[in-house]
Order: sequence, then C-alpha cells, then structure tokens
Amino acid sequence: MESPAHEPVPLPRWVTPLLTLVAVGLLPWTLWLTVSLPARHVSQHYDIAWVGFDIGLAAAFAATTWAAFRGSRWIVPLAAATGAMLVCDAWFDIVTSRGGGERVEAVLEALLAELPLAAVCVLIVVDTERFFRATTVRYGELLRRLRRR
Repeated sequence: MESPAHEPVPLPRWVTPLLTLVAVGLLPWTLWLTVSLPARHVSQHYDIAWVGFDIGLAAAFAATTWAAFRGSRWIVPLAAATGAMLVCDAWFDIVTSRGGGERVEAVLEALLAELPLAAVCVLIVVDTERFFRATTVRYGELLRRLRRR
C-alpha cells in the first residue's frame, strides 16, 4: 500500500493533457521569443513593476508567516509561491542589472538572501509534516506562555 505522501491526487482527466500541451507549446514560443525580442527594451513603468513585485513578495512572506504561526496547511502552497517568487526575484535582479558593481550586488543578494530563503521554502513544502510538528510544538508552547501572563 502506498503511503499518504505517494497516493495519487484526484484530478480531473483534462488537467494532465492541458499541462502537457502548455509545456510543449512553450518550447516553440520560447524559441520565437529568442530570435524576435530585442536585447534591450526601455520600459516606462520599470519602477512600478519592481515595487509591485516586492509588495507581492512581502505579502507572500506575511501570508507564509501567518500560516506557520497558525500551523495551517496553507503553508504548503504559500511557501511554494514565496519560494518561486524569490527565485524569480533573483533571476530578474541578475539579468536586468547593468553589469559591474550592480551585477555583483545582484548576484550576492541572490546567493546570500533570495536563494537560501527559497531553499527554506522548498524544505517547508517537501517536509511539511516534520515542519508542522516542530512549529506546532514551538509556537503552541509560546502561545501557552503568553496566555498565562
């Protein structure tokens, strides 16, 4: 008998073919973008894009923190989203940097902050049960102490 972690997730039959079609369809799309996009593009709202993304990232961290504090099962999708956003942040910081010191700063930020934090999110997603036991015990004890005061 399979363990609960390895039991198939009941999905509608159309989900797998749709995801396969999108994955395969992205290959020619990506090749077309490779030859058609300019190497340089000036954007009028570059600042708004980054500020908006960082607000979203802060909200993702806050929601993941809330789920961890509450011991909620929502931590799995929230940690997954936060980790994905951190990897995207690192990628775009590096590839949109101007080079020189700005590129070094982006790489260091990715290596010392964004990617390690993304790895923590991956660990949360992969090892949810152990994480739940640890946080539930830790935060449960903290809440009990606070309530006694």
